Amino acid sequence: MKSNRQSPAISAAYRLLLAGVMCASMPVGATTSAGVITAIVDHADPAKILRTVFPVAETGFDPAATRDLYSNAINEALFERLYTYDYLASPAKVVPETADGMPAISADGKTYTIKLKKGIYFIPDEAFNGKKRELSVEDYVYSFKRMMDPKIASSHTWLLDGKIIGLDQLAADAKKSGKFDYNKKIAGFEVVDSYTLRIHLTRPDYNFPMILAYTPMSAVAREVIEKYRDVQGLVMAHPVGTGPYQLIEWVRGSKMVLDANPDFRPMIWDFQASADPDDQKIIAAMKGKRMPQIGRIVVNVMLEDQSRLLAFQKDETDLFQLYGGLAPQVLRDGKLKPEFVKKGVQLSRIVDPELTVYYWNMQDPVFGGFSKEKIALRRAMAMAHNVEEEIRIVDNGDAIALQYPIPPGVVGHDPNYKSSVQYNPAAANALLDKFSYKKGKDGYRTLPDGSPLLVTYTANTDSRGHIQGEVWKKTYDSIGIRMKADFRPFAELLKAEKNCQLTQRNSPWMADYPDGDNFMQLFYGRNIHQNNNGCVTIPEYDQLYEQSQKLPDGPERDLLYHKMTRIMEVNAAQRVGFARYRNMLAQARVLGYKKHPILHIEWMYLDIDKSK
Repeated sequence: MKSNRQSPAISAAYRLLLAGVMCASMPVGATTSAGVITAIVDHADPAKILRTVFPVAETGFDPAATRDLYSNAINEALFERLYTYDYLASPAKVVPETADGMPAISADGKTYTIKLKKGIYFIPDEAFNGKKRELSVEDYVYSFKRMMDPKIASSHTWLLDGKIIGLDQLAADAKKSGKFDYNKKIAGFEVVDSYTLRIHLTRPDYNFPMILAYTPMSAVAREVIEKYRDVQGLVMAHPVGTGPYQLIEWVRGSKMVLDANPDFRPMIWDFQASADPDDQKIIAAMKGKRMPQIGRIVVNVMLEDQSRLLAFQKDETDLFQLYGGLAPQVLRDGKLKPEFVKKGVQLSRIVDPELTVYYWNMQDPVFGGFSKEKIALRRAMAMAHNVEEEIRIVDNGDAIALQYPIPPGVVGHDPNYKSSVQYNPAAANALLDKFSYKKGKDGYRTLPDGSPLLVTYTANTDSRGHIQGEVWKKTYDSIGIRMKADFRPFAELLKAEKNCQLTQRNSPWMADYPDGDNFMQLFYGRNIHQNNNGCVTIPEYDQLYEQSQKLPDGPERDLLYHKMTRIMEVNAAQRVGFARYRNMLAQARVLGYKKHPILHIEWMYLDIDKSK
């Protein structure tokens, strides 16, 4: 499906020159013999095209409704949040995006006063009736309310759930009446004027600036939503934001084309180096440039790993994420092979702030529940799985096994923690024997009542998913449990998972913000149907989690996190798996590239060397 938006044929600077308007920040070329002034394009050059690929299909582009990582990556370029992250700072640092400075926080930590920059405009759309539409704080209030609208069924409501005075009641009223009252004022959102917003929290939240920097917290215009919401799927297909790029073409599940927003406000590249020595090279290439420099982004969907690598090797792609399965073809000991170095290929390699967790659906009639025999079954399955072997086979060793649910690089990580659930197939078999999961003549076990025991493992349809299925088949065979593999397209898999319809899968979670809370909330009972994919509710865990939210980072919160992790291990609802290395390859012509640990995409901060 394609959008009906037109591509800007020329950059904003050139358009202004044609209109006879001169700006001091825009360099002007020489006068030609015909007396016409020629422009030197200083930003958003349409001749600069960045090509990249996604490994799975996108689902649509509505910040509140989007569930998957790849659609959110596009959203990050189209829409804007009040805050974002510094491009080079390490550890990750929150900085203003549309906000005019960092928030003023009251002494009790419960009131945030935020100023908005003036002169930020949405891209033109029919919904605005030909008028130039400026961004206001009311747009953020409307967008935040949308996340709590039951009809939208956002998977991101946990970001605001229980945090804003009056917002939960507004959502509860909507569930009863069937209609969300967007016009109703609540005490939690105090609009002082079009550029000033006070947010009143129910309790102090030390991560709130990070939450405001997360992609689903982007601003949308109410006029746009109301114009297109009655047409099936059109809101997701018709994104209208204030970001540096706009969607001009969408072939569902195949291709997305973004052009630079010709009216995007001036933004000069000016970041300070972190401890990474490569930062100085980036600064030398980028400092002082008006952004965005790249005029067009082309994103193709390629499901197969080998196809994506081949496209990069044939110079058909500028940016490429190298998953572990392909790593040996490009890397040796974590570094580029000589043939790639010779071509000028660049590598940006980090351990992702990520957790892959293995869950068993706690609402499943066979594998869920808290009786001793159910806990024993899940614990045996967890102990039977060799995480290190999976990393070696599926990701060619390009990941690190985790003991703790908070990964490295995230506040709250404990490198000295050791899980009570370790690989031990002999103990796993003994546990199943003890609780009467008996083996039949075919070598496979039955339930204690003698009925068949079958586990369904679900994975993505790509080659990686099939290898994962083979690895888990070996795990289950080692303890005599029959397994059926279920392969589904990514979007279908996510939908079923959010409805607690899957029995088991590898569930990866990338940090929305770099704090341990973002990982510990994955097992919180109120987050079922959002990101608690194992659909687990353990009252003791939930009580401790709610206590942890009232505390800043420190020993007291860490102690609660340790207790919560032990509770999960005892009940064996999940098993902590691994965090993958992220290997991002860039062609020699790409300037300024460095993989950010939190931002989904870095397109806004890059340039293309056209001479290459």
